[in-house]
Amino acid sequence: MRLHIWTIALLVAVPMAGMSGLARAEGPSFDCRKAQLPAEKAICADPQMSAIDALVTKAYAGFAPAFGGDKRKIARGLVADRNACRSDAACIVSAQNNALQTYGNAPSWVEDYNIALIGKKALDLAAKTPKPADQPLPASIGTCGFTHIRALTTRLGDDPLDTASPEAGSAATFTNGGTAVSYDREPGLASSRVGDPVVMCLIVIPRDCPKDDLRGRVYYAVDLAAKGTWALPDSEHLCGGA
Repeated sequence: MRLHIWTIALLVAVPMAGMSGLARAEGPSFDCRKAQLPAEKAICADPQMSAIDALVTKAYAGFAPAFGGDKRKIARGLVADRNACRSDAACIVSAQNNALQTYGNAPSWVEDYNIALIGKKALDLAAKTPKPADQPLPASIGTCGFTHIRALTTRLGDDPLDTASPEAGSAATFTNGGTAVSYDREPGLASSRVGDPVVMCLIVIPRDCPKDDLRGRVYYAVDLAAKGTWALPDSEHLCGGA
């Protein structure tokens, strides 16, 4: 998924049209009068995050793990991701959208809100750091770091991206060890160049996976030179895939 940078501020400022009146009225899944954790208080203070929290609880009710995992253990991990964000809204929405994807019911407006918030966080980080040095690949959901593009190729890494046909897909590797892969010619990658500085933010950590299968993490990224953006997984297949 790709959003122009100017779109990010618009999505943050304008309430999501896809959020129903019922979702807004229900609020979060917990009693805000008893909220103690920073993440809970942040959810209670934001109508859209409150609506997302209610959706997560509903989606969990119908969730059946795909690989025989413990449903409650998976849920505890997802809640821990959310709580680790403390009051960081971009992080919280990333964690909640990740939960909805895990449970198999993620509305498009939630993903759009997620991308808008994490995009603003990435741009704010870049604005505060005029000469960024490379940082490790983000390991916690909702966290961001600076890196540079090491290579831009087709999906299978056979040819340079700039001379390849659109059917060959696209891929990138980064100096922090990260990767991005798409079956399509991703516009954000196609507009980039090797060596460009990038902010990468981790927005999806698959939790319903076979043991030791870590594929399918999704990173949102902004090319600080070309201004392109993308949200792509680190592998061709999600965990458990062929």
